[in-house]
Amino acid sequence: MRGGTPSAKTRVAVLGDGGWGTTLAILLFRKGVEVALWGAFPDYVQFLRKRRINAKFLPGIPIPRGLRITASLEEAVGGREVIVTAVPSHHLRGVCRSLAPLLPPGRAAERPLVISASKGIETDTLMRMSEVIGGEMPGVRIAALSGPSHAEEVAREIPTTVVAASAHAPSAIEAQRLLMTERFRVYTNRDLVGVEIAGAIKNVIAIAAGASDGLGFGDNAKAALITRGIVEIARLGARMGASTETFAGLAGIGDLITTCVSRYGRNRKVGELIAKGKSLTQVVEGMEMVAEGIRTTKAAWRLSRLKRVEMPITEKVYAVLYRGKDPSAAVRELMMRSPKAEIESRRGPRGEQ
Repeated sequence: MRGGTPSAKTRVAVLGDGGWGTTLAILLFRKGVEVALWGAFPDYVQFLRKRRINAKFLPGIPIPRGLRITASLEEAVGGREVIVTAVPSHHLRGVCRSLAPLLPPGRAAERPLVISASKGIETDTLMRMSEVIGGEMPGVRIAALSGPSHAEEVAREIPTTVVAASAHAPSAIEAQRLLMTERFRVYTNRDLVGVEIAGAIKNVIAIAAGASDGLGFGDNAKAALITRGIVEIARLGARMGASTETFAGLAGIGDLITTCVSRYGRNRKVGELIAKGKSLTQVVEGMEMVAEGIRTTKAAWRLSRLKRVEMPITEKVYAVLYRGKDPSAAVRELMMRSPKAEIESRRGPRGEQ
């Protein structure tokens, strides 16, 4: 078995047959792990079983013949020691609610480890994904997987490095050992809050980076958005109890760079299309895959108000998406904000950008 050394009997369910869920299922299968991939739509599951390729979400990557694919949640999770959730953030609560009655009772150590591979913040409750999981399935062990990891590259075994985070160190280590291979390196981190906040809000900054591209700006503007973007992400994270060091790592600046510059980035593409004149409705209707940043923008804007944290880039992305602000006007307003010091004083709790 390549990479880490999970128990030979480890059985895993991957929930979500999008690009990331399919990729993680393939990665585990290649390691020799017994894995089942679950999809919510029976017709598409049947297509995947027959064609053995995820044409919508992971084109060009064959699904191994021995990898089980099912539309039955009960069949997918029955007897599994680990469950990986890779569904869109706005569907996670519903999936967990359906999943809860299927899990065995008992102490936490006897229940499955749930690894969240979804990135987002629930719009109505402002909960992180681990909070949604824990709320619907009390007592399960939880870890989060994050970092710069485009599914297309991971599936092609292009070297990738990510982080498994959990407030419970043994859970992070278990996720690390399960997922790590020669081409997929996994670090651990105890800062679950920081890893999840970074993974969610980087998609908001990516929309701004895409708008920069759509307006025809260059590398200087993109670098400024990435640099000042991680500042406001870290500022919110710190207010929520995260370690600022996390935002200098894989889940923070690492994932942000990838999301803002990559041709694969759905959220970057959203910003680019809107800057070129398309409405948000037109952009969403033309997308097959979910761009998490659209919903996360609303949640991040609400969090910034609730926590009284200054997040100017997030504020302008929110105004462009939900209040019809012209992207060029948003740029002018960002550039003409009152002069400030780059490095914030540690004396004030709020800070400015």
